Parts: sequence; structure tokens; C-alpha cells
Amino acid sequence: MLSRRWRVISLGILLAFIGAVLPVAGMAWMSRQIATAKELDELDTFARRALLRATTTFQDAKKVLDAIEVSGFESCSLQHIEQMRALTMSISSIEEIGFFDGGMLKCTSWGEIAQQIHKQPGDYVTKDGMDVTMRLRPIASRGSEVTALYQGKHNALVLPSRFTDIVANDISVALYADGDKLLSSLNGPDLPFANLHLATAGRGMGEEYLFVTAKQEDMTAVVTRSRSGLRSKITDELAVFLPVGTFIALFIVGVVIWLSRKRLSPHAELEIAVRNKEFIVYYQPIVELETGICIGAEALVRWKRPDGSLVRPDLFIPLAEETGLIKPITDQVVAAVVADLNVILAKDRTLHIAINLCAEDVETGRAVEVIDECLKATGIRKEQIWLEATERGFVNVEAARVTLKQARDMGHSVAIDDFGTGYSSLQYLQGLPLDALKIDKSFIDTIGRNTATSTVILHIIQMAKSLGLFLVAEGVESQLQADYLTEHGVDFGQGWLFSKPLPADEFIAYHRNSKTTNGEAPEIIQVAR
Repeated sequence: MLSRRWRVISLGILLAFIGAVLPVAGMAWMSRQIATAKELDELDTFARRALLRATTTFQDAKKVLDAIEVSGFESCSLQHIEQMRALTMSISSIEEIGFFDGGMLKCTSWGEIAQQIHKQPGDYVTKDGMDVTMRLRPIASRGSEVTALYQGKHNALVLPSRFTDIVANDISVALYADGDKLLSSLNGPDLPFANLHLATAGRGMGEEYLFVTAKQEDMTAVVTRSRSGLRSKITDELAVFLPVGTFIALFIVGVVIWLSRKRLSPHAELEIAVRNKEFIVYYQPIVELETGICIGAEALVRWKRPDGSLVRPDLFIPLAEETGLIKPITDQVVAAVVADLNVILAKDRTLHIAINLCAEDVETGRAVEVIDECLKATGIRKEQIWLEATERGFVNVEAARVTLKQARDMGHSVAIDDFGTGYSSLQYLQGLPLDALKIDKSFIDTIGRNTATSTVILHIIQMAKSLGLFLVAEGVESQLQADYLTEHGVDFGQGWLFSKPLPADEFIAYHRNSKTTNGEAPEIIQVAR
């Protein structure tokens, strides 16, 4: 009887052991598979982004070269060089444009060339007919190695890093063109490993790396990430699945415990933040340079997590734009401006607040209607709300023109933000209903420095004045910069010289102190409609 009892107990222990181990082992295996699949999905996303970035860079260069080829200006004349320079400024990925005659470089967007420089032979030809030289060092600008794209008698020089200009942290990218020619790389990829997986599109895991190979036309992206980080991802997945296995195991032996937690993707976290209205607004004062009076502020969004930490906009705005969540975030910014500053805006008609519009809102006009609705039943005038659009918003020029006209007809002033970093050119600005131009910080930083681009800011100022636009300088950090801008007729400035971005109560105090110290602010500038 005792022997039989022990046999039953032993069998029970064995079955309990098997029943406990198998679910846990199964969950561990599943966690590994899911974590690996998610890693590969993420790598696939980055591969597609890299191919899209490279394709966009080639397309931008093609447009510029097509435009300069049909310009009709006399070769290397002042007008010809000025157009090459303007086109170079209008496309951020292009470093320089050159003109060749008889196989010799005659002039570039930097000016005429005195020494004899031969056209370099191409490494391959793209499907749309551009001759590509993978690596050469520019003689005129004496910069880093570049990739040269030739069309007709002109070429455009592009830094290789521009083809993989994406935020990828611990992910490495090797971008190939025309089969096995390395066009660009990011984060130091293992090139021998990438070459092994170059021929066929696919995904998988080697001894050291997870990898994805993606192809698009004549380009191939091999994206890799070290397997060393996979263990923590498996641990994250185990936190989800192991409680399920534990529940099954403990159910077999008579005890039920279930723990689970959900692992959120960045997209899901952002959705929750939008739903919970976790976005707040800081206000960076805009100061009249001649008087030092604060005449307004730019509304800057911040993501405030439940633990009180702040997430920088550059970490979530691109994801918000990519996923369409930027629209409800913009709506929350508008609502916050009204809630924070309704009283002072109603009391002080000289004060204005600038709100940024995303590219989609510039095309559709949706945000203009949202702002109009929010301002109803408030003491805020539409003239006190300025609208700012980055140059990305002017890709569809006709749609942008309709939206900006609608905004100005309603009373808003309209400014182009971060000028010089995107797609806009002089011909676009001439055709758009704008009131102001905001000079990007990268140009302000050149003031007082003897650099090749230090004179660009003067061209921007002269261009804005010729178009009847008033000017706001961004990123002013020194008195030298402020004095220079004032001397050259720039109207307003913002930056750490005057103040960092402030919460609403601190901005209100700053504004009042500005008026007390410097006198009453001028009336808000409004361009005749």
C-alpha cells in the first residue's frame, strides 16, 4: 500500500512537473519568437525609411538639375550662379551645384572656378538618367567626400550621409546602389556581414546580428541590429506571456496565479498621451529688437508624462506626424493657449501668440477652422494668433496658398518658420500670401563667424524686405547677434538671450516686466490684406 502510494505520488509529481514546465517553456519559446519578429518588423520599417529617404534625395536632386538645365541664363553669369546658389539653399540635402563645359568645371554655386577641374567619370546611371559618381572630394567648397549626381551640363553634390538621414539609434544601415555599390552607411554597419545578405531581399538572424534586406528599384538597404539587445526584448515579452504559462502550470497543481502586463509600443504610448491630454505648452518670448519689449511668444508643445518628466518635441513630433496624431496634438495646443492666456490676450491687444501648423493642416486648412472655433466666446482677436508653417508645409504650393489666404482673410498673420532648411524657393515665397519670415537658428549661428555661409543671412534679410515681409530671428543667443540683426533691420528676435521657453505664468510675468522696463509695446503688425 505504501509502495503504491509512493508510486501515485511519484507519478503525480512527475505529471505536475511536466504540467508546470511545459507551459512555462512554451511561453518562453513564444516570447522569443514574438520578440524576434517584432525586432525584425522594426528593422524592416527602418529599411523602408532609409530607401524612402534615399529616393527622396535623388528626386530632389533631379528636380534641381532639371530646373537649372532649362534656366536659359548665360553660362556662369551672375544670374546663373545666383540661381545655382538659390537652388542649393532650397534643398537641404544638396551641398553644391556645378556647371561643366567641355568636361571641365567652370563655375559652382560658390562662384567661378579658376583652376582646371575635370568631370569625374560616373560609377553608374540611375533609371531616370542621372550619372552618379559615388565618392569625390569637392574642390570649390573643400568639404567632406560627396556623391555627385550629373544631369546635362550640371551636377549636384550630396553628402553620402544624406541618403540615410534617419534617426536610428542602435540600428545600422548599409545602403547600396546599382547592385553592390555602397552609396551610404549609418551607425557603422558590419559591411562584410551586409555584403553576405545583399543579394536577396529577406530577414533573419545570424550569430551576431538580426538583419533585414529590402530592395527598391536599383537600391538595396541592409539594416542590422546586434543580438545583444534581444535578450532584454525577450524579457519584456516574457513579462507578458510567462504569467499565462505560470497560470496554466499552477492550475494543474491547484494554485492559480496570473500576472501580466502590457508592453506598449511608442505609437501606443503616444495614442494614450493624446487620449489623456498629456501635452502642455511652453511659451518662448518674441522680443522687438530695437526696444526689448516682449510683443508675443511662440507656443511650443511639450509631452509631460504622468511621472512629471518632459519628452522633447524632436522625439515625438516626427512619430506624431507619421501616424496622424499631430492633428489632435495641435488641437490641444490651441486649447491650451486659450486656457492659459485668454485673460492677458483679451486685456493686452498688443500681445500675440504664434502657433505652428503641421504640413497636413497647411494643405487642408483644418487647423484654421479649429482655431476659429476655439476663439469663439473668448476675448481673443484673430489678429492676436499668428500661424507658422515650416517649409515642409509648402510642398503642395497650391493647397498651401488656399489655406494661407483663408487664414489671412480671417485676420491671422502668417509666417514661414525655419526658413532655409526645407523646400521653399524665392518663386514660392513670391506666390504665397505671407506676412513674416522666421530666419532659422542655423543662419543666426553664423553671425560673427568668418564662414562660407555667414553672408547667407544678409541675402535672406534682403529677400524678405524685397517681398515686404517682416523678420523674426530664431535662436538668438548673444548680444553680438542681437546687435547685428538690429543693425540690419530685423524686426523681432527670440532665443535664450532673451528667455528660454516658459510656462504660462512665468511668460505672463516676463511680458509684464518687459513692458514695465521698456515701455508700452507697439501695436501688433498687420500687413494690409
